[in-house]
This record gives sequence, structure tokens and C-alpha cells, in this order.
Amino acid sequence: MRISGGAARGVTLGAPGGTLVRPATDRLRQAVFSSLAAVVPGAVFADLFAGSGSYGLEAFSRGASGGVFVERNTRALACLRQNIAAVCKSARRGAESLRTLPMDALAWRGGDGAPPDLVFADPPYAVAEDVADALFANIAEATRGKPGAVVVFELPGEMELRPAGWRLVRRLGGGARQPSAAFFARE
Repeated sequence: MRISGGAARGVTLGAPGGTLVRPATDRLRQAVFSSLAAVVPGAVFADLFAGSGSYGLEAFSRGASGGVFVERNTRALACLRQNIAAVCKSARRGAESLRTLPMDALAWRGGDGAPPDLVFADPPYAVAEDVADALFANIAEATRGKPGAVVVFELPGEMELRPAGWRLVRRLGGGARQPSAAFFARE
């Protein structure tokens, strides 16, 4: 798994072994960031269920001003911190605008800096549908000052989400048991 674009293009991202983390595929991430090309530069992001941090670090490499990574697993956090250091070194940017929050993504409601312009949510597929409503309610609270905020929610291709107060703008990827990315905006 590598950063696919921007100042840190080609940097390899580590992930803890086993089934602890299911990193976003390079192909899906490239498609997501092709769709977000005009939005990313200068944006503030939140990477929920961050794992290796691939979504947030890709955004940072492509010019996002900074953001927050929310991850509760200590092994994943250790790996994420190493990935942040590698991307910052390659991009020749300091890490002061990047924060890691060791907490459950469902407890995050923002308030830890500027409201995000972009929110990446990549929960474990087994619980994605169960946590979606609570997660979108929290995201709505966290992005209150950003009516144009975009949420990119990774989910299995066969799953459909209809979160209250949000509309599906675009969907990439898909197919049964294949990863997809759904883009949501406020209604």
C-alpha cells in the first residue's frame, strides 16, 4: 500500500498484521482522490477508524492543510504514527497540523480544531451498517460550521446507506463483496 499522489507519492504505508486493519485499496483510494482533486488542497480532514491512516495521509500528501486521525487500537496507532512520520518526511512538511486521537470513532464529535471539510469513514465492514446512523449524526455535529463538508464512507459494494440529513452524491467501486466509496453531502 502506497501513497498514490502528491508530495509523498510512492511512500509505503505500514499496517499492523492480521485482520486488525483492512486498509483501503490503492485503486479505490486513487479513484476517491481523483474525484476530490479540487477539494483537497487546503482542506482540513478527519480520518475516522483511521487504521493505517491511508485516507488522511493521502489527503495530506495532496495538499490538505491538516487533520485528525481517530483510532482506538494501540497497535494500529503505533503503525499510524510511523506512517505520519514517513509521509511528513517525504513531503517535507511538519506534522504539527496532524493529530492522532486514541478513541473510538463513534465517540468523536469534532471540537478538536477547525471543523473538517472532508471526513473519511472506513469502519469494519461487519459493523458499518450498524454504526452508520450514529456516525453520521456525530459528523453532522462536527461539521456544523462547514455546510459544504464531504463525507467519504467506505463500505461493501452490496450495502446501501441512507443517513438522515445526508444525500448520496456519488459512488465509486462496488459489486458484491467488493469495496466501494460513497460520497455524501448535507441535504
